[in-house]
Amino acid sequence: MSPSPVPPAAHLPATFLALRCGVLTVSDTRTLDTDRSGQFLVGALQAAGHEVAGYRIAPDEREAVESQLRGWQAASFDLMLSTGGTGITGRDVTVPAVEALLTKPLPGFGELFRMLSYQEVGGAAMLSRAVGGLAGRTLLFALPGSLGAVRTGWTLLEGQLQHLAAEVRRQGQP
Repeated sequence: MSPSPVPPAAHLPATFLALRCGVLTVSDTRTLDTDRSGQFLVGALQAAGHEVAGYRIAPDEREAVESQLRGWQAASFDLMLSTGGTGITGRDVTVPAVEALLTKPLPGFGELFRMLSYQEVGGAAMLSRAVGGLAGRTLLFALPGSLGAVRTGWTLLEGQLQHLAAEVRRQGQP
């Protein structure tokens, strides 16, 4: 997969914005040792120059997911990424938890994610409910749990984070 296109210079901040980030893996079975998707995001964020101030695993329980994300939001995280719990099984509760926090959804994120996923996994891409947007002043994106899907999501996000962060900060948020 080719790297995410970088926005025109006019949309980028004059200096690099190091973001304070949280990575939340939603799973009943993964541990910090077996969580390849969460570990990938932590490494990718750090390699991009961002601070990972939180990395947790939460069970597939809406209250646990929402509580962790609200805590990071209250701690002024700039970016929260979750992985897992975006499918259609009864235990997949990440999407409603994330949507409860979103003040400005970015539907294009999920649409582009599924478009890129379709190129990789075909029609199975329709099962993904990847979602993202703004939760107050915090960027929030929910990715599926597979490592391949997380890599696809990172490819989409990495070139846009500076633009997104600059837009959040440019005029403030209500």
